[in-house]
Amino acid sequence: MKKFIIIFISLFLVVFSILYSTFFTKKDTIKVAEVTHSLFYTPFYVAIENGYFKDEGLNIELILTSGADKVASSVLSNDVQIGFAGPEATIYVYKNNEKDYLVTFAGLTKKDGQFIVSRNNISNFNIEDLYGKKVLAGRAGGMPVLNFLNGIKKLNGDSSKIDIDTSIDFSSLTGTFISGYGDYVNLFEPNATKLEKLGLGHVVASIGEYSGDLPYTAFFSRKSYINNNKDTIERFNKALNRGLLYVQQHDENDIAKVVLNQFSDTSLDDIKTIVKRYKDNDTWFNNTTIEEKYFNNLENIMIDNNLLDKYVPFNNLVINLNE
Repeated sequence: MKKFIIIFISLFLVVFSILYSTFFTKKDTIKVAEVTHSLFYTPFYVAIENGYFKDEGLNIELILTSGADKVASSVLSNDVQIGFAGPEATIYVYKNNEKDYLVTFAGLTKKDGQFIVSRNNISNFNIEDLYGKKVLAGRAGGMPVLNFLNGIKKLNGDSSKIDIDTSIDFSSLTGTFISGYGDYVNLFEPNATKLEKLGLGHVVASIGEYSGDLPYTAFFSRKSYINNNKDTIERFNKALNRGLLYVQQHDENDIAKVVLNQFSDTSLDDIKTIVKRYKDNDTWFNNTTIEEKYFNNLENIMIDNNLLDKYVPFNNLVINLNE
């Protein structure tokens, strides 16, 4: 009888602990403005789906906000606590003399995740194939266009010979290309693979392979928010690091099953293909730390394209919580 009572009490405590954790433990809701919803950001979604943020007492509310400039505006207006976009946006804000400027605290992608999609299937593609053609490349001054130009430069190509269209909003690139406008379009996944499956385009090159390493997409907040909510930011960073580690330690089959819920309109097989493509491309940082040399690479691209006149202070605009 005594043994039965002990077992009963033990089971009760276990059940109570689970119920308490599920229904009574307060979780802080963090609003995150994400520039796009793409498998390019797989480690972030792994952290969400595997419950790493919940383990840290955080509930993540994703708000799709097309364009890094709009993401930055959402953070500056306090509509969201965290922005997730290209850190070039933080540089523009800083150069605009914003006192409570934006500070990047976690990196995710270290390469461009775009693929050049052609209307025609081109074997042995090279950059000269773009000469005299119209390429839909996204918003002027944004990371997609900047890295495209940087990739052309690194291949010793001549961007002046390419009709680079920057008039199409990022979220409208796929639809515009499908409508028949343009010869090429630069797309993230899963859109590139979707066009291939529809027979409307062919992936011919990876811009990330051309452009090199830099903090392509990162998380940032107002300086004051980080200073006043250090514990929250540290918990967010810890969960994100677990997502990055999971992706390093698992193959595309395991990863695809985890993030499938985030991309219900994409088949499991397509997700596996896309994740493998990004893994093979060495797309993600090993952890959230952003080294100064990578940030300098970003600034070099901006300076080359006359979007920045001189380097901005790295220690002002980036903090590394893993150090």
